Amino acid sequence: MSQDAYSSPSDASSRTPGEWERDVLEKLVFASLKEQRARRRWTIFFRLLMLAIVVLLVLAATGVLFRGAGSGTPDPHTALIELDGVIDAQGEASADRINTALQAAFEDGNAKGVVLRINSPGGSPVQAGMIFDEIRRLRAQNPDKHVYAVVEEICASGGYYVAAAADKIYVNKASVVGSIGVIMEGFGFTGLMDKVGVERRLVVSGENKAMLDPFSPRNPGQQAHAQALVEEIFQQFVGAVREGRGERLHETPDMFTGLIWTGAKSVELGLTDELGTVDSVARDVIQADTVVDYTVRENFAERVAKRVGVSFGAGLAKTGLGGAGGVWHWK
Repeated sequence: MSQDAYSSPSDASSRTPGEWERDVLEKLVFASLKEQRARRRWTIFFRLLMLAIVVLLVLAATGVLFRGAGSGTPDPHTALIELDGVIDAQGEASADRINTALQAAFEDGNAKGVVLRINSPGGSPVQAGMIFDEIRRLRAQNPDKHVYAVVEEICASGGYYVAAAADKIYVNKASVVGSIGVIMEGFGFTGLMDKVGVERRLVVSGENKAMLDPFSPRNPGQQAHAQALVEEIFQQFVGAVREGRGERLHETPDMFTGLIWTGAKSVELGLTDELGTVDSVARDVIQADTVVDYTVRENFAERVAKRVGVSFGAGLAKTGLGGAGGVWHWK
């Protein structure tokens, strides 16, 4: 083979050691630069992503996102407020959220009337009472602006307590209405503890501090005291219904026993007024077809905070710091 073949520039064997090393070094440098550029692009991407998340959290925390529309429409309209689910201080049907929406609706001069759409089985007597009182207060201060409760699926217990504060209550003929009563419920595990050989060791500073403790034998005196509390709250409930419904209420012996009725039967009993929907009330009663949602929605930041709170509460329960005992709610 001729010497010219070995002297070709394309043949790595003909290169000097310095040329070969320089070629490899150049390739390594270019690969490193390419990797650095890719890493820099990903760094910029993640920084922009984090910035977008921070902006979203700020907007959510200030209520700009995920909340009800509220006012903002210049035209006459019907204000809609949703009371959906269990009435609870930590839920979307809390007194804080419902009352905030009610206040906004009454402050807006373009809202010609308020519709409170209720789908609730009840909940906290305290929260329901706070909403009832606020509706009555706002109605007294604004006699020309009326509140109408519209029941869809269910309006029971605390849900009905709230509805009783409205000027009128509209239902579907198949709605479930009533359940006027109060319940305090719990469990007793003393028999089970005896069977499995578990001993309850309880230290309290007062003889009634652990009233209705599920791991202690039933105390007749404490049971009687709890019954008296239930009866007192029940009378508050009955008084609110009588105050709200007035002469429209046709009381029967079983009206305040916790029974429920269909929407059609509730009209006969005077527990409600007429059959109707949100649209029919807005159109025919308030005479403002445009419906604007004033419901205060749970925003993103609140959902995150609630999840953290639930996790923290679960941790407390696991450590034994969570209390035991009865749970109050309407029934």
